[in-house]
Amino acid sequence: MSEDPREALFRYRDSIDNLDAILIHTLAERFKLTQAVGRLKAQHTMPPSDLAREDRQIQRLRQLASDSGLDPAFAEKFLSFVVGEVIRHHEHFAREAGTDHAGSAEADARSDDQRDHGTQQ
Repeated sequence: MSEDPREALFRYRDSIDNLDAILIHTLAERFKLTQAVGRLKAQHTMPPSDLAREDRQIQRLRQLASDSGLDPAFAEKFLSFVVGEVIRHHEHFAREAGTDHAGSAEADARSDDQRDHGTQQ
């Protein structure tokens, strides 16, 4: 006897809902940490972005994606979106602390590069 497709669909969707919750909770924890990093950078007059680290992270996540059977281009777009939000927070903390680097040359270069490659912040 085969399983009712509606039951299978319900099980799949239930698992998807659980994974969505994990993703949201994980992102929330990640942003708590990156906001702490942003405050630390602002307190110590460090630039909001670190292009070398971003490049290393992109390569690392592309490899993880590939190893996991996920499209590396999708992983890179997702990371670029997340990093853009992180940098926005870091710039906000720098402005609050009065240590703004006028948008920082690195952030400007990253924005130009993202526009050239069609990615968004």
